[in-house]
Amino acid sequence: MEKSWIATFLPKDEYKERKMLYFMAEAVFILFALLFFYLIIDLLIIDLDIPAFGLAIFALLFLSSYILLRYTFAGIEYPDITTKKRYKKEKKAIFMRSLIYLAIYPIAYIIIQGFPTDWEGVLDIIGPAILAAIFLFAWGYLSLKKSYKKNQELLDD
Repeated sequence: MEKSWIATFLPKDEYKERKMLYFMAEAVFILFALLFFYLIIDLLIIDLDIPAFGLAIFALLFLSSYILLRYTFAGIEYPDITTKKRYKKEKKAIFMRSLIYLAIYPIAYIIIQGFPTDWEGVLDIIGPAILAAIFLFAWGYLSLKKSYKKNQELLDD
């Protein structure tokens, strides 16, 4: 396959690279279809009057979300997780990364914005940090679990 500038953003693993290209192509095709139906509805049926900024944000969020979801649910992120011991070790590493994020986020926020002056300001720092750390752990764990199951199925074959 001939390389292009997009190859700099893709994984070095050939299998992952090919899958990511498929996911990107799927996302672009679905987005094309959605925008085409929007155009037909807007021109022929009713005037939806959605601003261009809204459509641009929708397109960016859809593309990134679709690719991220497909990548996570494909179970290709952790190809070397085949044993229960390695699975538990990686699960612990994901948990530690989440805790590190939970510690770094408030520090970075305080450096940028300064110390909060009231309890509401403290909650504005701690709340999003906790939610993001939980999301980060859940996303990593889900990807790990899918990869582990897929690797076990490949070993059984």
